[in-house]
Amino acid sequence: MTSSPPEDAPTVAPRPRATPDAVAVVSDRAHRQPAVRRALTVVLLLNVLVVSAKLAVGWTTRSLTVLGAALESGLDLLNLAIGMTLVSVAARAPDEDHPYGHDKFESLGTLAIVGFLSISCFELIREAVEQVLHRSTPLRPSVADVAVLASTAVINVLVVWYERRRGRALDSTFLLADAAHTRSDLYVTVLAVTSLALALLGRGTYDAPLAIFVALLIARNGYVILKGSVPVLVDQRAVDATRIRRLVGAVPRVADVRVVRSRGTSSGLLFAEVTIGVAAATTVAEAHAIADAVEARIRQALGAAEVTVHVEPA
Repeated sequence: MTSSPPEDAPTVAPRPRATPDAVAVVSDRAHRQPAVRRALTVVLLLNVLVVSAKLAVGWTTRSLTVLGAALESGLDLLNLAIGMTLVSVAARAPDEDHPYGHDKFESLGTLAIVGFLSISCFELIREAVEQVLHRSTPLRPSVADVAVLASTAVINVLVVWYERRRGRALDSTFLLADAAHTRSDLYVTVLAVTSLALALLGRGTYDAPLAIFVALLIARNGYVILKGSVPVLVDQRAVDATRIRRLVGAVPRVADVRVVRSRGTSSGLLFAEVTIGVAAATTVAEAHAIADAVEARIRQALGAAEVTVHVEPA
């Protein structure tokens, strides 16, 4: 507790405990991890096929737009490879050194992806600008090149469908997030197919401008990844404090709500901490019952995995 109550007003010490609901959440996640990893393995193999096809066509035609599309698919591949490792690490139960769990390791991995992405986008734009200035054009592709590249778009559609289906069935935020990212990869692939088709028709000068547009799309994807990771790493509040105050204030016998804190994890778990005031004449048993009611109200409304309640005399 944060203040010394009068001798005749026993209060409850801070209660950072793993509630039965919290244990159930962690246990459920642990049981889902093998299924999530199997789904990620399937997606990883499909992405290897897509990246290989795009790199082969890009190397044959020297098309920057196609190479940019290969970079975007390579980002998916790297994201999955890191994700498969970090999903296992993040799923470990809290221990002595990591009392709040290991979820932030996943966010650290995404920062590495964004760093790789930034360098690659810069190099792609630089090369495209040089081609525009020198009026360079890619080699004339074949119909087979266009067909191979178009087939990667079909694979992407299948990946999005599969990841969405498995993500919803397993309640995996990582699978659903990667499905959304793969869907954005479709736009890049369409641009690459368009560039290759134009080159086939003798209009290869459009390749460099389209490559710059592709690089900007990839940079936007990197910004979205960064935007989702930084709040977790800096412990940005996960829920508006006013909302939690309103929920807690509605619990019977809570005189006032003094401190409200919340933070989230990359896997969607929520941790909340509140300090409440109760009447000075409240007994220890009554204070515990009030704290239990506060925990239950927050978990029911917000799905928090763990709630810590501090009780002080009003």
